[in-house]
Amino acid sequence: MTRYVGIDLAWGPRARTGMAVLDEDGRLVHSSSVVTDAEIDAVLGAHTHGAEVVAAIDAPLVVPNLTGMRDAERLVTQHFGRYSAGAYPANRSNKNFDPPRGELLAQRHGWDVDPEVRPAAGRSVAIEVYPHPAMVVLFELERVLPYKSKPGRDVASRSVAWQALLDALERVTGPLLALTENRRWQELRTAVAEARRPFELDRVEDEVDAILCAYLAWLWHHDRDRMVVLGTARDGYIVVPGLPGDISASTGGAEREQRAVDALLVEMPFLTREAAERAVAVVGRELEALP
Repeated sequence: MTRYVGIDLAWGPRARTGMAVLDEDGRLVHSSSVVTDAEIDAVLGAHTHGAEVVAAIDAPLVVPNLTGMRDAERLVTQHFGRYSAGAYPANRSNKNFDPPRGELLAQRHGWDVDPEVRPAAGRSVAIEVYPHPAMVVLFELERVLPYKSKPGRDVASRSVAWQALLDALERVTGPLLALTENRRWQELRTAVAEARRPFELDRVEDEVDAILCAYLAWLWHHDRDRMVVLGTARDGYIVVPGLPGDISASTGGAEREQRAVDALLVEMPFLTREAAERAVAVVGRELEALP
């Protein structure tokens, strides 16, 4: 029996960590946000006890360098920087990575973090992943969706990006995760649709990222040939579901914008069409302004 675990791991024990678990058939059976190591371990104990685990963790697992950037982050930025999906440097001079919380988590649960070690009976493994490059490849994006909180992004514009993200995740994972049949997923969609303040979007972010990570864990086990390891087990690595090709829009910009406005009005009927058009325009300008 195998469980596929996605963890959007906070660097420290005071911020939210997203958790997601898929069963042996790939169905989403749990997702939540927790904070402490004890809460993380409780979720894992409840949903993976007696099972082999394939975990995909959005946090550094191997950080040997005292300063600077790992080769893994250089490679991610080389391949994905133009999509605004470059990587943040991890090194031991940052107290959050000395040691990395992900390293301790893997040790605590006996997960092998060497990407050359394949999942097998009696063996649990964990890999380091990064949702933004994964989204670029899986969703065929021209830029990372601006769903996270940053200066200049209001709730309406972020909601456009959020709904695009949720739609894409449903489409890509399809009947495997069966998200549209999952009650908790519907609660997350409702939370996004009804969000009026930034924190109402922020508090679902880690959980949704963890669901994507769980899907990457599934791919690592079942579609290994498509997965690319950037870096090494010795020096640190990040796994991505392929490298980006030439991603081009399949429809005209005006048509895409109109569909985005219509979708936003369905999800957020309290908006006027003018407000929805402004929100879509803000997202479009932000994407165009990215280097």
